Amino acid sequence: MNIAFDAKRAFLNTSGLGNYARTLVKSLHHYYPENKYTLFTTHQPDTDFQKYIATQKNINVQEPHGFIDKTLRSRWRSFGITELLSEQQINVYHGLSNELPFNIKNFKGKKIVTIHDLIFLRYPKLYPFLDSKIYNKKFRHACDTADVIVAISEETKRDIEKYYFIPENKIQVIYQSCDELYYQQPSAEHIQEVIAKHHLPDNFLLYVGTVEERKNLLTIIKALKQIKDIPLVIVGKKKNYFKTVMEYITKNKLENRVKFLEYVTNADLPVIYKLATVFIFPSVLEGFGIPIIEALTSKTPVITTRGGCFPEAGGPDSIYINPEDENELAEKVNLLLSSESDRKQMSERGFEYAQKFNPQNITKQLISLYKG
Repeated sequence: MNIAFDAKRAFLNTSGLGNYARTLVKSLHHYYPENKYTLFTTHQPDTDFQKYIATQKNINVQEPHGFIDKTLRSRWRSFGITELLSEQQINVYHGLSNELPFNIKNFKGKKIVTIHDLIFLRYPKLYPFLDSKIYNKKFRHACDTADVIVAISEETKRDIEKYYFIPENKIQVIYQSCDELYYQQPSAEHIQEVIAKHHLPDNFLLYVGTVEERKNLLTIIKALKQIKDIPLVIVGKKKNYFKTVMEYITKNKLENRVKFLEYVTNADLPVIYKLATVFIFPSVLEGFGIPIIEALTSKTPVITTRGGCFPEAGGPDSIYINPEDENELAEKVNLLLSSESDRKQMSERGFEYAQKFNPQNITKQLISLYKG
């Protein structure tokens, strides 16, 4: 089969949609090397992913060619790709990040789009008005024109049905996975290197995710005042919400309890997860929550949000809280810190649950969808 992807996020996004796209492409290539894969992207910067792709014979990368397409790269992505799909005899085109070209109906092959979430419709106040309008137009068009919609959770599937009136039989839930690195045991040398590079303490709480309002990092910071003397390590891109977080940290003299890590590589992050005592993810709303899977696969106990998609990712043995209640969070963290046996039990059971998300299982479902 000739399978093509809108892979812009795989090359240009360092988290979230980018992680999803990179893991999916690499896993498909690893488990199903007999196929030919074409990645369409507006740019191809020098990254580890780009270097990996460059060494693979059956993966082809397509960028805009010609003066007009290079000048108007967004237009090329929205209109120019479709003609190339027919010319290159592509069998399946999969939009990995909520979008399909606006003229995709002209493509006779199978059209698939992954919808990650409709948060901008559920919580419009979190997004600029114009951004919400643009997202809505693109997402709705993709859902209407796709032959099959991949929803990354049952929660997202319900939202697609509710907001876009898409029939249930057009939507298939296929969960996300995490990078193969999380399934490998790092060497003792690598572990020591990561500890030294990032000055990691012996025990620490961990948060991984963008530092933005809906991810709700401030709840963890507030809870620290009631938690035993253990630091919090934070890995994630800083947005405007970071100022709010820092103001609280400074006002409450918590500087010595909070550590923001800079420049964490994809190779180092799995080690940090494995070293963490407890992983905390109190996000208000997600499409799924890859960091939860990363933590479970790393055998790290998880505390996350009650309701929504979070139990789908966290399974029956994670701990669930009201994401805006720092008292409840502090209580649960203190209980875990006081019981090594509880942490070990959660770690083992969480790891077992996370196997349903391993790359081989997920790619098997995708290939079945592509062939069906």
